[in-house]
Amino acid sequence: LRRLQLAGHRPLGLVGGSTGLIGDPRQTSERVLNSREVVAQWVESLRGQIQRFLSFEGDNAARMVNNLDWTAGLSALDFLRDIGKSFRVGTMIKKEIVAKRLNSEEGISYTEFSYQILQGMDFLELYRQYGCTLQLGGSDQWGNLTSGTELIRKVEGEHVHAMGSPLITNSDGTKFGKSEGNAIWLDPELTTPYAFYQFWLNTADADVVDRLKVFTFRTRAEIEELARLTEEEPFRRQAQKTRA
Repeated sequence: LRRLQLAGHRPLGLVGGSTGLIGDPRQTSERVLNSREVVAQWVESLRGQIQRFLSFEGDNAARMVNNLDWTAGLSALDFLRDIGKSFRVGTMIKKEIVAKRLNSEEGISYTEFSYQILQGMDFLELYRQYGCTLQLGGSDQWGNLTSGTELIRKVEGEHVHAMGSPLITNSDGTKFGKSEGNAIWLDPELTTPYAFYQFWLNTADADVVDRLKVFTFRTRAEIEELARLTEEEPFRRQAQKTRA
């Protein structure tokens, strides 16, 4: 969002006050549903963290939005009539994550199966209310992203776009994140500033250049120079220190 804002676009930081109550399907099993109070706390925490990285002033000022705003007052009948009618079950069950869960022992609940409809509705509402024409997400969200583009095409007759970014992985191919046990948190109560610094300082030489590209706003020339130093003088760990 920040990179697009720097390029002149107007970002909408979406926090999931309603989708957080459902949870998108995982590869293995059903999520445990959390209380409304817990999800509300998460929403406020995420809102505070996202706001630190965006600018809320100027011609392309960012805006924070919560999908609970357009779902809280929506009845089940209206949801089924106005939104559900545009979705085809055959298409929904072909989504990669849904297909995997359908073929698993546990299967998938109607609740998690419906998640892609909710995310599709998010894109529709953002399009209607703010003229949003591009939705961003990780590549593992591709099925949910395209549910929104299809819904807008059917309901509004307009073409909008989705962009999926590759999941960040380590050089050994493992996923970079909490499911692999190597997560760090922006919240200092969950990851202390010292531990945060040490984590980045200990980045492997094979990973550090990619981390600089993703997690900093250094110029290409600066990153190329740090890559050279990593190759020629790895003992100085200059790229790691810069990243940290």
